Amino acid sequence: MSHLSKSKTKLIARVRRLKGQLEAIERALEAEEPCGVVLNQVASVRGAMSGLTAELIEDHIRNHVSDPDQDADPERARAAAELIDVMRIYLK
Repeated sequence: MSHLSKSKTKLIARVRRLKGQLEAIERALEAEEPCGVVLNQVASVRGAMSGLTAELIEDHIRNHVSDPDQDADPERARAAAELIDVMRIYLK
């Protein structure tokens, strides 16, 4: 995915934040924190992972399927834009 090299620094930063969140869950479990605390941390990781997944899928669509902002075929551009919107909603 050579197009990812454009946003490599940003993506790696997101992955490192996820890593930190996972380590925080591990520490909370080791410290026997209340389950509500751990569940909130897990929900945060899930949201962060969904956000990263959505960004990667959108980049893939724009670079390998159709970029709705640049596609000369209006029908394909509309379909790609709809797919990106549905994917964002689904991964929320």
